[in-house]
Amino acid sequence: MKKVDNKIEDIFNYIKQINGNSPDITTRIVKIDKKRVGYIFLQSVSSDDKISDFLVKSLNLDYKFDTTNFFTNLFTNLQNSISNSNLKVVQTNEDLFYYLASGFTIIVTDYETKVICVETKTNLDRGVTEASTETVIRGPKDSFTENHMINMGLIRKRIKDPNLWFDEFKIGRRTQTKVDVIYLKDVVDMEKINKIKDKLSTIDIDGILDSGYIRQFITGKKTYFFPKLLSTERPDIVCTNLLDGKIVILIENSPFALVIPTVFVDFLHSAEDDYQIPLNVSLTRILRFISLIITIITPAFYIAMTTYDIKLIPSHLLISLAAQRRGVPFPTAVEVILLLVIFEILRESDLRSPSKMGASISIVGALVLGDAAVSAGIVSPIAVIIVAITSVSGLIFSDIDMVNSIRIWRLVFLIFGTVLGFVGIVAACIILTTRLASIETLGTPYLAPISPFNLKDQVYGIFKKSKMSTTKRPNYLHTINKTRGSK
Repeated sequence: MKKVDNKIEDIFNYIKQINGNSPDITTRIVKIDKKRVGYIFLQSVSSDDKISDFLVKSLNLDYKFDTTNFFTNLFTNLQNSISNSNLKVVQTNEDLFYYLASGFTIIVTDYETKVICVETKTNLDRGVTEASTETVIRGPKDSFTENHMINMGLIRKRIKDPNLWFDEFKIGRRTQTKVDVIYLKDVVDMEKINKIKDKLSTIDIDGILDSGYIRQFITGKKTYFFPKLLSTERPDIVCTNLLDGKIVILIENSPFALVIPTVFVDFLHSAEDDYQIPLNVSLTRILRFISLIITIITPAFYIAMTTYDIKLIPSHLLISLAAQRRGVPFPTAVEVILLLVIFEILRESDLRSPSKMGASISIVGALVLGDAAVSAGIVSPIAVIIVAITSVSGLIFSDIDMVNSIRIWRLVFLIFGTVLGFVGIVAACIILTTRLASIETLGTPYLAPISPFNLKDQVYGIFKKSKMSTTKRPNYLHTINKTRGSK
């Protein structure tokens, strides 16, 4: 690494040269007792008010210098008297532009091969707002933002424990993005921490712009169709998982934190389960599990029933179905697939379009594509009902990775049911179960605590008990400290 030049102009020229003389680079040279002091900053990421009101006033102090070594004395006096809590001394050219781009102002003096970096960053982030993807009726309303320090503070204010550790990495050759691995030192299994650190240290990429980049590197290339990491923008969920003994990855400039290891039942839990009566939560989780089965199997079940096993349908219902399908030009499978594709298109349109257009899309989908399609004889009413039940059941899940997994497996079941009937549905169930059982994250089985079954851990599965009864952390996490509240 090359050391910083010892002339003010040389440093200024070097920074301008490597950045193509960018228009937001601002430089100035002032004199202090006939000695020159220069400072340079980027207007786009620095606050001019902070620089003018605090930094420049500090530079204009009346210093008394030792005439024998006045240049060194100048640098030392500046370092000791600048009124800023975040001050760093940098000696290499490689660090200069990183601190400039991070909102620091660099102070340089002649005949000194090091510079002073003072934080003067401006506020380029939105404030702490309510979570947009994880709505909550009862519970904290704050959520993560793009500001890394604010996100750390939202966790710190909830867990005031010295054992809450933040291990920081800088990933991305060009972005130098901060990535923090967060855990409770006296609770978490350190072998898992070491695995995470090894994976992060091997990432070699131009830049990390969001938590989704890190997710791909941690989960690997192998596709399982189900998410192995939980992504959340709520600090209370992050703190709950930290207290359980899980690991959280926090990425700079991203409002979403990653929780690892994640098991399948975590996606059946809601953000506010911890703030409601345990019995109500258990019933709601059972309802979510039933909805998962319905949204995956219902289209395939309907096709298998009407195509291969008509005898299982009661005669009165069979006559009604036959009357509804009179004049429909498409086979049952094509009819259902067509309606499912149309619904997914409507859902994506609703998600990607501005909020004011959402109502219009819903009206078009309900009236034009629903009622009009039945009236025109393109689809049958029962097919619309089947797709509606399937789609509404899938709306319970908000995690986008889980939603995409449900789409894929719904299609797999539909194909198997169309080709082989109920035998195909059973075969698809076996494939799905085998696939889920083969997944593990950091040595944690994906189907835990259901498989391998652990009776005590069922409070972390479908059923929930009160906090007074939940005195042990999940066994499947292999935590150092098994008991809550003890050190």
